Amino acid sequence: MPIETRPFGPDDLSISLLGFGCGGVGGLMVRGAAVDQERAVARALEVGINYFDTAVQYGSGASEENLGKALRKLGAKDALVGTKVRLRSEEFGNIAAAIAASLDGSLKRLQREQADIFYLHNEITLGGGGENLSVRQVLEEVVPAFQALQTAGKLRLPAMTAVGETAALQQVIDTGFFGGAQVIYNMLNPSAGAALPDNYPAQDYGRLFERMRTMRMGVVGIRVLAGGALSGAAHRHPVASPPPAPMGSGESYEADLRRASRLMPVVTEGYATSLSEAAIRFAIAHPAMGTVLVGMASPEEFEAALAAVLKGPLPAVALRRIADLAATFSGEGR
Repeated sequence: MPIETRPFGPDDLSISLLGFGCGGVGGLMVRGAAVDQERAVARALEVGINYFDTAVQYGSGASEENLGKALRKLGAKDALVGTKVRLRSEEFGNIAAAIAASLDGSLKRLQREQADIFYLHNEITLGGGGENLSVRQVLEEVVPAFQALQTAGKLRLPAMTAVGETAALQQVIDTGFFGGAQVIYNMLNPSAGAALPDNYPAQDYGRLFERMRTMRMGVVGIRVLAGGALSGAAHRHPVASPPPAPMGSGESYEADLRRASRLMPVVTEGYATSLSEAAIRFAIAHPAMGTVLVGMASPEEFEAALAAVLKGPLPAVALRRIADLAATFSGEGR
């Protein structure tokens, strides 16, 4: 059965509902064996996955390089590739030059002439500071730099990673410049797609999906497994990274694991065969979702994610059960 595709972005780019995540958390495309990398990429292409997501930050360029080799060897000229720029504070004095240099390096490692989707990967806050970019810096400096690269044919769709302060993210989204965004969305924090209960222990992303739909922005679901916490197991694959810092959810990975364990009734009551399956099917159940990224450490983990997506979204009764279980988190500290 081929993977479902959904329209993505202002030009309705056709994107596979399951994307191929090449990040450092799962680690396959950073630290995995070349034979496993190629096998997983070949299998993804075989089932109709057409979106591959990487970044220079993933293994200091190793992910981009390994993905580029695999796609070229497999002759996957039509694959969609997204990569990212994360500016360092010392580069804020010449943002345009830093963005151009980053993209040029990424394209060289990927062995491509254009990035299909190119993301700003810094956190965005109202006032900036540290490694964060302010709304003003994004609109006055990042946007023109992206526009110049788009005009030069080096990027197809400008995008952003929706991390930082919610009010700042809303302001940037409302400008309508970016055509897509990576958004945190999972069973521990569904606030990009639904209202949170009062005093809920997570960042409230203020139903960003609704704003994005208005602007015809494509949605990439990230942290679908909350960095691995929604696998329900503390054990991590040898290729995977150590437990990552939570994004948008608890104050610690351990806190996320504890809350994840309280969602297990969705498995024991028969709605899914595993917590990770439930998490993936929960994410694709939202109609705004264009593609979801699941970190993987091995071809076997890729097959598990694929099987979950092919089962389709969770039914409404399961989604209500998850909402009821998660509501018990209200009032707890993050």
